[in-house]
Amino acid sequence: MRFTNKNEVKIIPSIYIVLVAVFVTNIFVNIELMSNEEPIGFSHYLPNIVTILIGLYVHRIGQTFDFDSDGETLNFKNNGVFFSKFMEYRVKKAEFPKRKLGKFRFSDYGIYSSLTISIKSRRRSGFKKYTFNTTFLSRKKKKGMIASLQKVLEYNANKATA
Repeated sequence: MRFTNKNEVKIIPSIYIVLVAVFVTNIFVNIELMSNEEPIGFSHYLPNIVTILIGLYVHRIGQTFDFDSDGETLNFKNNGVFFSKFMEYRVKKAEFPKRKLGKFRFSDYGIYSSLTISIKSRRRSGFKKYTFNTTFLSRKKKKGMIASLQKVLEYNANKATA
């Protein structure tokens, strides 16, 4: 099974532009209020604070997610959205044989979802963990990914007992 969420994250650059426009507009409004010698309070800065917080949240969740379970390996990849056509930044990759998948946990909090996978390691005792942002993945793709990973875990368990 192979899929990506590139179509779902196309909205992120538009959200960035709207947030920058709101931020700049509020700055100009505050400058105009200062020139009128009107006292400026915290409520005048509140829209910019909220805009910055929303911008940080969008920057945090605005990532593409690629999943590939075809063949003998599992491939996971997160990448940033804004400059992804020119360069790879904020890249997180994991590529490993299916037999090394130890466990996985999918967390969905409504406004943020993630996939945590644990990989068996020969060199170290225990597992190595990777966390991938899957917020903009459709519900159907999330279910397909979970089913595919459960199938890999079942195959690994049956192979270990045989």
